[in-house]
Amino acid sequence: MKFIDSHCHLDRLELPEGVTLEQVMNEARARGVCHFLNIGVEQDSFPQVLAIAEAHADVSCSVGTHPLYEGIHETNFDWVRSAANHCKVVAIGETGLDYYYKPESAEAQQRSFRAHIRLARELGLPLIVHTRQAQTDTLNLLKEEGASEFGGVLHCFTEDWPMAAAALELGFYISLSGIVTFRNADSLREVARNVPPDRLLIETDAPWLAPVPYRGKSNLPAYVVEVAQCIARERGISLDALAAQTTANFCQLFRRADVAI
Repeated sequence: MKFIDSHCHLDRLELPEGVTLEQVMNEARARGVCHFLNIGVEQDSFPQVLAIAEAHADVSCSVGTHPLYEGIHETNFDWVRSAANHCKVVAIGETGLDYYYKPESAEAQQRSFRAHIRLARELGLPLIVHTRQAQTDTLNLLKEEGASEFGGVLHCFTEDWPMAAAALELGFYISLSGIVTFRNADSLREVARNVPPDRLLIETDAPWLAPVPYRGKSNLPAYVVEVAQCIARERGISLDALAAQTTANFCQLFRRADVAI
C-alpha cells in the first residue's frame, strides 16, 4: 500500500528536540508513504525547500509565493521561472487567494495569482492553488487566465461542493487534508464522497492541521494515512483502493515527479 503526501512543508516541521527530519520521514515511509511534495511559499525559504528535495529521491518540490506572504507585492517573478527549470520542481505554487486572513491585500494577491497562472501556462506545469473565502475571484481568475489548459490542484480544500464542482469542470484536482476528519467538517466529507475517483488527492499540509486523533498537535507526513482512512470510509472503499487511486492521480498530475511505486 503506497501513499503520497501531495502537499507538505518539510522545511517548516516543528520537530521535538533531538528528532531529525530524516526520522520523521522514515516514520512516514514505514507507514507506506512513498513520496512527498515539499511546497515552496516564498523566495527566501525556497533554497531550503529545494535542498531537501535534492537530498531525497522520494521528495519533489514546488516554487511560488503564498498569498499571505509579503512576496505577493513583488512585480518580478523571474526567480520563479528560473527555479522552475530545476528537475526537482514539479509545480508552480503555492499561490492563490486568501481573503480570510488578509482581505486588505486582495488586489496584490490577485496580481500575484495571475502572474503564477501565466507562468504555469508558459512552462506547462500544474498549479497549486490555495483559496479561502475567495471562491468567486479564484474561479474567475483561473478561467480568465486559461488555467484549464494545464490544470492543477485546489489544495487543502475547505470550500463547498459547488466550488469543488466548478474547479473540476476546469480540469483541476481536489486535495483533502486532515480537516476532513474534524467533527464539524460534514460539508467537506460531502466533497470527499463526490469528487470523481481520478481527481482526488490526499495531503497533510504539515506542520499544520493534524487530523484526528492528533488534532491540536504538530502535523507530520505520516498522518496522511489518517486522512486516507477517513476518505476511504466516506467513499465506502478499501484503504488499499484509496491509496492506489490517489497515488496514480498524483503521478498523472505531477508528471515531472519521479515516484517509485
